[in-house]
Amino acid sequence: MAALLRLLGDVALRGFSRGVGAKGQLPYHVDGRTFFACARFKAPSGLLHQQKEIRQRPRSSGGSTAAASQSGEDTALKWGLLLIPVATFCLGTWQIQRRKWKLKLIADLEARVATEPMPLPVDFLTLKELEYRSVKVRGYFDHTKELYVLPRSRVNPEKESRNAGQLMSSPETGANVITPFYCTDLGITILVNRGFVSRKKLNPETRLKGQIQEEIELTGVVRLGETRKPFVPENNIEKNRWHYRDVDAMARVTGAEPIFLDADFKSTAPGGPIGGQTRVTLRNEHMQYIITWCQYETHSASGSN
Repeated sequence: MAALLRLLGDVALRGFSRGVGAKGQLPYHVDGRTFFACARFKAPSGLLHQQKEIRQRPRSSGGSTAAASQSGEDTALKWGLLLIPVATFCLGTWQIQRRKWKLKLIADLEARVATEPMPLPVDFLTLKELEYRSVKVRGYFDHTKELYVLPRSRVNPEKESRNAGQLMSSPETGANVITPFYCTDLGITILVNRGFVSRKKLNPETRLKGQIQEEIELTGVVRLGETRKPFVPENNIEKNRWHYRDVDAMARVTGAEPIFLDADFKSTAPGGPIGGQTRVTLRNEHMQYIITWCQYETHSASGSN
C-alpha cells in the first residue's frame, strides 16, 4: 500500500513532463504496467465570463424590429394629430357653404310668398312649379269634411325669425285644420289649410263662430305633398289623425282634387283657425355648427402643439 501511494505521488510530480496520453488521459505505472487516469481541469474564469455575456446579450435582430415598430407608431400618431385640425377646418367650411345655401333658399321662399297673388291654375304640371307661390280663389268651405294634421305648433313669422335654429319655436301645440273648398269660378274642389287651432278648439263645435258659410275670396300659398320623415307616425285615416301632408290621400278621402293651399293670415275669421301657417323660415342651425367646429379646431390645434 505504501508503494502504491509513492507511485501516485510520482505521477503527480511527473504529470505533464511525460505528456498526456490518448484522449487527454494521464499515464502512471504500477509494477511495471502503465495505466491512464483522466485529469480534471478547471476552465479559465475568463472563458465562463465570456459565455455568460453571450447568453445575456440581446438578439440584435429582435431589437431592430421593436425599434422600427415604435418609430412607425410615433409617425402614425403625428399624422393623426395633424389630420384632426384639417378635418375640422373642412367641416367648418362646409357648414359655412351650407348656411349660405339655406339663407338663399329662405330668401327665395319669402320672395315667392310676397309676390302678387295670381289666379289658381288648374294645370297640375304648372302647379308643381308654383310651390310657395301666392294664388287667389273664390268659393266656399265644406266644414263637414275637416281633416286634422297634428301635432302642430302655431307659426308666428316674427317668432320664427327670432327663434330660428332652436328646437322648438312655440310651446303652444294643436292642429292644422284642412277643409275642402269648392272653387265656384273653376268648378273644382281643392284642399285648404285654414290654419292653426289649439287642442281645446279641435272640435268644430267649440268654434262655430269661425265656421264661415258664405262665399268668400281666399288667398293662399301653393303647397305640394310631403313624404313621411323618419320617426313620424303613419297617418291614421280612420281616426282622422294626419301627421304629414299626404295630398293624394287627403284628396281621395274628401273627394277633392289633389291641390293644396295654405290660407294666408288675412283669411283668418274671428273664432276660427289662425291662417298664415306656411313655415317659410327654415330651421337654420349652421351658424351653431360653424362655431362648434371652429372651437373644436382651435382646441385640437392647441392640443397637437
